[in-house]
Amino acid sequence: MRFPAQLLGLLMLWIPGSSGEVVLTQTPGSLPVTLGQPASISCRASQSLLHSNGNTYLSWFLQKPGQPPRLLIHLVSNRESGVPERFSGSGSGTDFTLRISRVEAEDIGVYYCYQGTHYPPHSDSAPNTNLPPVTAPLPTCAVGLGSRHRTS
Repeated sequence: MRFPAQLLGLLMLWIPGSSGEVVLTQTPGSLPVTLGQPASISCRASQSLLHSNGNTYLSWFLQKPGQPPRLLIHLVSNRESGVPERFSGSGSGTDFTLRISRVEAEDIGVYYCYQGTHYPPHSDSAPNTNLPPVTAPLPTCAVGLGSRHRTS
């Protein structure tokens, strides 16, 4: 009869919301942009994302309607193959930023920051190429075209 109690104890280690879960806060929640202008999105973690191996597992994804999320940046600042140079990532510890130097129409969509340092597990050998499954909503920023105001 000890086995079920041990199993229950093991399962409790993986319950979301338990002590130690990292909370990500992304700002702004929506960002009206002008084509050709710069844009930036911030992501703040409730605790440091620096892993004991020296890496910081912070990634940025872009999701467009009807498509799966696309990995743009991994390990804070490393662009994935095929991602335009206008995208850059920076930050350390708990504060991170995604910058777009000149917004293009194809950049419109929902952006996600994602951490893999604490939970869920990550792969040291190869960064994730798909948005991993999570049990809580991810912070997002919806980037869309803003209205242009003209003065007469």
